[in-house]
Order: sequence, then structure tokens, then C-alpha cells
Amino acid sequence: MRILITNDDGINAPGLKVLHNIATELAGPDGEVWTVAPAFEQSGVSHCISYTHPMAVARLSEHVFTTEGSPADCVLAALYDVMPDTWPDLVLSGVNRGNNAAENTLYSGTLGGAMEAALQGLPAIALSQYFGPENADLASPFEAAAKHGADTIRTVLQHTPEENEDYRLFFNVNFPPVPAAKVKGIRATRQGFRQGTSFSAEPHLSPAGRRFLWIKGGNQHVMTKEGTDAAANLAGYTSVTPMRADLTAHSFLDTLKGTLNS
Repeated sequence: MRILITNDDGINAPGLKVLHNIATELAGPDGEVWTVAPAFEQSGVSHCISYTHPMAVARLSEHVFTTEGSPADCVLAALYDVMPDTWPDLVLSGVNRGNNAAENTLYSGTLGGAMEAALQGLPAIALSQYFGPENADLASPFEAAAKHGADTIRTVLQHTPEENEDYRLFFNVNFPPVPAAKVKGIRATRQGFRQGTSFSAEPHLSPAGRRFLWIKGGNQHVMTKEGTDAAANLAGYTSVTPMRADLTAHSFLDTLKGTLNS
């Protein structure tokens, strides 16, 4: 198997090293793992692409490249420049430092890389490691992802149907904020929503007296509804959420048709 990996934490991020080990196990002795990752951290860029300016691509070693772009840019660089003759069989994005559950999904560059791969017609999975009091201070806070990552991906791939949808499936996987030995299993979930908390902007003054705004995250341990990603993670389960890039509110479409099309 030929696997492409990317992330949004940057080429030197520890989570990317964890993902490389996962991908190497999945690819097997006859497979290949290619890395195309951002030169600098790109957290929060979602599905951003560098549409209005060019980006540099640098080869660091065999099968390892870095770009001055977003995770989605990295996927495009891989497919159309780095490895254009033989595309990967699978694209993995992560392992993100912190969860990409609930509303975080909408901001995530990790998800953006997987989404771009899906838009290009490739199987894609985003992987993130939830942090909390039980794992943040471990020697390897990515322990749960490192231990259970390969088996989780195998399970997802084994149960992914063949399909011909315009917007193909991709998957959002979040490993719980616990040591590897305490992971209870896998749960299929929908995307949750944390009530009463959100991203915000907080003003600060620099030493020179200039006013700047910092984007501030909300409480990541607010429980979401039963059956959702963050709720499963906080209960000790790895969540697997199937997604598509189609943003249509299908549940409201028929109602709107009845009003507008009459």
C-alpha cells in the first residue's frame, strides 16, 4: 500500500512522527509512506488553499517533502507535483495535537487535508489526539493514538463501502484523553456541539502599547450529546465520524423547496 501523510501542526510535530509509524505498519514491508507536510504550523486553517499566491516545495529526504502551504495545499502538492505518476492508495492527516471533535472540526486544518484528499477521489482519514488530565503529562501524550491507530484505521477501511458519490466519504477519528490501556473501544458517532462555549477573541497590549487580539479556545471538556464524538471521547472511546464535504442542510431542503418552488 502507498500512503500519503500530512498534518497541520508542521513537519517537525511529534504527532506526525506517530502517524508515520502508524502508516508504516499499515503499508507493510512492500509499501511506501510519503510525507508532504507544512513547513510551519497551520492549525485552524480549515480547508484553506493558497489560491492567490505560489508556495515553495522542498525535498527533505526520500519520500519526505515540506511546503509553505496549508494541509490541503500539501495534498495538492503531493498529487500534482511530488507523486503525480502514482497516486497514494490512502491519505492520512494528523495525528493532531488536541481534539478535532464537535465544532473544532470546522476549523481544523487536519480535517482540511483529509477533505481535500476526498475531493480528489481518495480514501482519507483525519486523526487527532484528545488531551486531558489523564494523558497530557504522559511521556507520550499521543500514547492512545500510537497504540490503537493502525487497528482503528484497518477497521474503518474494512467497513467502508464502495461508492460513486460526488462527495466521497472521509473519516474523522479522535482518540480519547486517556492512556492507551484505558481506551475502551471504538464508537461510530456524529459530530457534536459544545453548548455554552466557543472560540473567542481576547485583546492584549504589547510592551510597546499596541493592541492585538488573540483567538482563544473554549472549554474542551464540555460534554456533548449522547452519540456524538466528544461525548464518546470523554467516556474513554475512540470516535469515528463519517463525513462529506457537501454542506447542504438536507433535512431542511424539502421544506425550502415547498416554499420557494411552489
